[in-house]
Amino acid sequence: MKTMRILQKDKKTYAIITPVPLGLVTVDFLQKLLEVAKKYEIKTMKFTSATRVILIGLKEEEIDEVWKDLGISPEAAKPTNVRIKVCPGDFCRLGQLDTFELGAELDKRYYGKNFPAKFKIAVSGCVNDCAEACIKDLGFIAKSKGWTVTVGGCGASRPLLAKELVKDVSTEEALKIAEKVAKFYEEKGQKKMRLGHLIEKFGWEEFCKEILG
Repeated sequence: MKTMRILQKDKKTYAIITPVPLGLVTVDFLQKLLEVAKKYEIKTMKFTSATRVILIGLKEEEIDEVWKDLGISPEAAKPTNVRIKVCPGDFCRLGQLDTFELGAELDKRYYGKNFPAKFKIAVSGCVNDCAEACIKDLGFIAKSKGWTVTVGGCGASRPLLAKELVKDVSTEEALKIAEKVAKFYEEKGQKKMRLGHLIEKFGWEEFCKEILG
């Protein structure tokens, strides 16, 4: 099975990327990371903006053993272009709704899938938007009356700010909208074209009709 093993600049060592769903870690997981780093003399580990951990500087023959020592199936790290970022939500004094409830369901439905290009999802617990829905393909921002859903944001070489699609929806309604947006992107997307650029090509009004009816 093809897993995340990235040949490094020296053409000798590799990096692997471990998933950290919603960015939540346990003491046990952190302890395993420490033990693995010492055992294999890994000098660089990084928590990425996509809520994963990258371990850099492994020999190819060490990779399978590292997965075993971490207690993670390599299948869990299969290539995917879905990224899900969630803010602390209810743990924060400003949080309006349960970001982890929505984030966990989105992770369950979409992590591991591959869309035409990167498909970044953000769930923010208040208007401060710490998960950066404003520059994500699909975003959810909690407000006092429900979720505001945004679409079409991205960074990269042709950045776009996300647009508000609908507001004041429940978690159940937000998930239904996510399903429609994902289906639209799967069916009409073009390789390497981010959702926002696809919407530009398709037309904003037509896109809204497609999703909201």
